[in-house]
Amino acid sequence: MAMDNDLLATRRSFLGVAAAGAAGMIMSASSTTAELPAKNGSDPSNAGRIFKSVKWGMVDIKGTVLEKFELQKELGFDGVELVSPSSMNFQEAVEASRKTGLPIHGAVDSVHWQDRLSSPDEKTRAKGLAALQQAIRDVAFCGGSAVLLVPGKVTGPDETHDDVWKRSIVEIRKALPLAAKSGVRILIENVWNGFCEKPEQMRDYIDDIGSPWVGAYFDIGNCRKFGPSETWVRVLGPRIVKLDVKDWGVKNGFCKIGDGDVNWPEVRKALAEIGFAGWCTAEVDGGGREQLADIAARMNRVLAL
Repeated sequence: MAMDNDLLATRRSFLGVAAAGAAGMIMSASSTTAELPAKNGSDPSNAGRIFKSVKWGMVDIKGTVLEKFELQKELGFDGVELVSPSSMNFQEAVEASRKTGLPIHGAVDSVHWQDRLSSPDEKTRAKGLAALQQAIRDVAFCGGSAVLLVPGKVTGPDETHDDVWKRSIVEIRKALPLAAKSGVRILIENVWNGFCEKPEQMRDYIDDIGSPWVGAYFDIGNCRKFGPSETWVRVLGPRIVKLDVKDWGVKNGFCKIGDGDVNWPEVRKALAEIGFAGWCTAEVDGGGREQLADIAARMNRVLAL
């Protein structure tokens, strides 16, 4: 899809219908904090400030795109995150969004692990860039605000930490004009890829790119192996635009949200300190109605939603 005038008109029209999707962008702490009801004297509720969703692939039911949207709304999720590039009919997704009132807040780049922007192969990097640009177009078409990107992977002497840093930045910068024109941010996720395993490294990597159209898609559970999640929140600060929600523990590895070693009260405190407001998306094992309802309840509990 070309980002032409018709697409821009569709985007403006959609955003007028689904104004709640604006929560996917950075919101000012000064305009929201005073309005929040307090859960108790020290732990204010995040209802109305943090909005929850799940990854599209977690919704494991038979049914149409609309029926999957309807189930997520019924279970109390605030919006939807898709995946791109993919075979999904994005027009169908937009129509389902309009019918249910659930905004599509963004998408995950579907090929960033395979067609890596850090690959030593120039053709592979070009494929990764084209996929990122397509994801930006798809998100813009759906009225979303961001694409989640894993920038590469440390694999050996031909793809070192320094290689991932330098090569991925070159490719990301090529996508920035489209991101700016489309109003879609590129958000870097911290993952187990051998890259930026310290929060200061991730902070400096994002700052090295040097664009307001690039930020952090901070995964609360992924970093727990390397240090306290709340420390990462404080170091990354306002660079954090969206959250992935999972848990991890020394004894049980990746586990159900709330059952690992993440110190959720401290995470909530740190998020409040940086004035975070926006989307959080579960990234755990999905399932049908019962499993998704449990995920929603756990997200509500650990994040005070």
